[in-house]
Amino acid sequence: MKKTLVQINGMHCAACSGRVERVVGDMDGVESANVNLATETMDLTFDPEVVTAKTIGERVKDLGFEAVFPVEGGLTNLNLALGGMHCAACSGRIERVIGNLPGVDIAAVNLAAETGSFSFDSTQISRRDIRQAITDAGFSSEVQSDTTTLFESRRKKAEERLATQKRALIPAFLFALPLLILSMGHMWGMPLPQFLDPMQSPLNFALAQLLLTLPVVWSGRNFYLQGIPALLRGGPNMDSLVAMGTGAAFLYSLWNTIAIASSIGDVHMHAMDLYYESAAVLIAMISMGKYFEAHSKLKTSDAIRALMQLTPDTATLLVDGEQSSIAVEEVEAGDLLLIKPGERIPVDGIVADGKSSVDESMLTGEPMPVGKNIGDTVAGGTLNTHGALTMEVQRVGADTVLARIIKLVQEAQGSKAPIANLADTISFYFVPTVMLIALLAGLAWYFIGGADFPFSLRIFVAVMVIACPCAMGLATPVAIMVGTGRGAQLGVLIKSGQALQGAGDLDTVVFDKTGTLTHGRPELAAITMVRGTMAQTEAIYLAAAAESQSEHPLAQAIIRYAKDKDLEYPTPKAFETIPGKGIKATIDYREILIGNWAFMQEHGCNFGEDGFAEEAVGHYEKQGATVVYFASENKLNALFAIADEMRGETPEVIAKLKTNGLTPVMLTGDSEVNAKVIAERAGIDTVIAGVMPDRKAEEITRLQADGRKVAMVGDGINDAPALAQADIGIAMGSGIDVAVESGDVVLMKSDLHGILTALKLSRATMTNIKENLFWAFAFNVIGIPVAAGVLHIFGGPTLNPMIAGTAMALSSVTVVSNSLRLRFFKSE
Repeated sequence: MKKTLVQINGMHCAACSGRVERVVGDMDGVESANVNLATETMDLTFDPEVVTAKTIGERVKDLGFEAVFPVEGGLTNLNLALGGMHCAACSGRIERVIGNLPGVDIAAVNLAAETGSFSFDSTQISRRDIRQAITDAGFSSEVQSDTTTLFESRRKKAEERLATQKRALIPAFLFALPLLILSMGHMWGMPLPQFLDPMQSPLNFALAQLLLTLPVVWSGRNFYLQGIPALLRGGPNMDSLVAMGTGAAFLYSLWNTIAIASSIGDVHMHAMDLYYESAAVLIAMISMGKYFEAHSKLKTSDAIRALMQLTPDTATLLVDGEQSSIAVEEVEAGDLLLIKPGERIPVDGIVADGKSSVDESMLTGEPMPVGKNIGDTVAGGTLNTHGALTMEVQRVGADTVLARIIKLVQEAQGSKAPIANLADTISFYFVPTVMLIALLAGLAWYFIGGADFPFSLRIFVAVMVIACPCAMGLATPVAIMVGTGRGAQLGVLIKSGQALQGAGDLDTVVFDKTGTLTHGRPELAAITMVRGTMAQTEAIYLAAAAESQSEHPLAQAIIRYAKDKDLEYPTPKAFETIPGKGIKATIDYREILIGNWAFMQEHGCNFGEDGFAEEAVGHYEKQGATVVYFASENKLNALFAIADEMRGETPEVIAKLKTNGLTPVMLTGDSEVNAKVIAERAGIDTVIAGVMPDRKAEEITRLQADGRKVAMVGDGINDAPALAQADIGIAMGSGIDVAVESGDVVLMKSDLHGILTALKLSRATMTNIKENLFWAFAFNVIGIPVAAGVLHIFGGPTLNPMIAGTAMALSSVTVVSNSLRLRFFKSE
């Protein structure tokens, strides 16, 4: 199966997205097709051996839409602004020179625009090689920003549509307002000149309204150009409702105008039976609503755009000590870049020289700058605060952490939550059902209710234009877009709408101990000297020297402690590892033993008669520490208590989870004694100890079998099976080293507060979605019966079509505006 994200152009409401999703999803070879109205994309999984992308595209085109599949082929595109060309010979020379380079597939130069477009295999040739060849040929070049990505092209089109809609509003209201005054003014006591008075000059009155209506209809012509063909194809949408409703009012008024001009019947009665203003004001109000909706929808992608703008356009390249400014697109792995104070880091790499602090808040949500020294990793998009750094590039382009984060958030924003299924199903049948209700309501009032034709027509038009499938279609995806985008800004990556909804349904949170509840790095917490024959500093010196040849985590804890004390130690003359027990080493003239108590006993080492050492061991073990014994010349000299310290925020986070009704569980491979010590300090009542990594998924399954909704919190590497088995897998990260491919939720900052933020954001988003769905359904459930005249049956008022159209326009704006409140969500 092949999975791809396809851009769908031409959708206007939930009826459109629902039709594309249902028709494509029913095609042979298509496993799934999830269409997102807010992002205008389709998440498609299909078998290319059964159905091709071209066939799917043609089927979408038959429905009246356009499917744009991502470009494939493995080639890299480079767009350049070229200088120094004077004639066709110049452009031809560049094409020949570049076209003959190894790895270049296409070289196309536009002389008039002074631009060049080149496609090449990046494994054979680089951007810099191409630009250098152009320079050697006697011309200049400058990299143009790449705006061909799906996000940028979609946003650019959205901005162009918004500008077009704004321009169309000017004539719409410029002519609709005087039309409203002309048609309704005399009813409000506003006198009309005699040549426009319906009683004195009915033809002038009608023609003036027609002339004012035509520009408004023209400004809203897309309702007819898109709605009527959709209706004829059997897939009516919101535009079809507007086109049929306003078209009926316009054509009825046009017929009365012809009757006046032809002196058919009572011309004064015909003059009072015109509904041009209804058609024009409806088009103007609905157009304004669609403009505000589009404007609000554009803001939902601000989080992604902000992440994209973190990467600078240029970088300072160092070659033999010389500095040169190059486009970020030209940076390659292995390059040395100079990062000046106040500059953003362009790509991922390691610090080769210098010392500074880097603000990583845009990636991790961590407000405090992080110190960086030689050998430390740095990520593209982060901000160098005060010192100059020289970095060696490791990852560029789509491989950088920032690019992967952006991709994950885009995929999440294009996904669906299960709660959207109900709205999608209703939306698919909504428009034809509304058309049927409008027709039946109008006919019922005319034939059964005894109403005249104008009244029945108003009922028909009101029902058609108050229905708002857009609001239902936008209720879920817009909230997901804003919620996941806000999460990314706070350092919480929620990778799908399903995960976003599922996080709000949890009742159990299972924690891995090491690296999650604790820091995951053993540290030397305390030292107890057993005999007075050796100073503590000497014991540390000898232990670090002996352990310098060991890779064991406990050994590394002793070595780090010695380095923090600025102790310099020699390499042992002899070194031997005894598996499961300890090590034996020779330092200078002394034989050193470091290991467990059984190892000490084998060599005749004992505690002594005062019992002090035994008490110290018992105390450390009760604290959850591991005791490492140190002996010199077969005499026990020191006890090293090594512990994986618990995170400072752990007790607070556990307490808040309990307050929110969640049950915390510890799942660890440690012994039950050590595990319970940490669990008690953390406030966790349920402990599952002695479980190896490959068995953790079985424990998650057992909890699920008891009917629990389980989240697994782990480091995203050795806990991968358990993360995958859990209802929601939460991967703990540590800044830029986070395993962003693990888990349903990824915490970019190594802080347990991120769990609370993720759960709180999930619940806030789900509440927002439910509010949106409520208002979307309420507008329709209440509005359609009122528009159909139900209240009028009991002596109440009818709904003016102009008010109905305004209500429909406001419904979508209300839903999108409510979702935008999530932009101000605060983390824990």
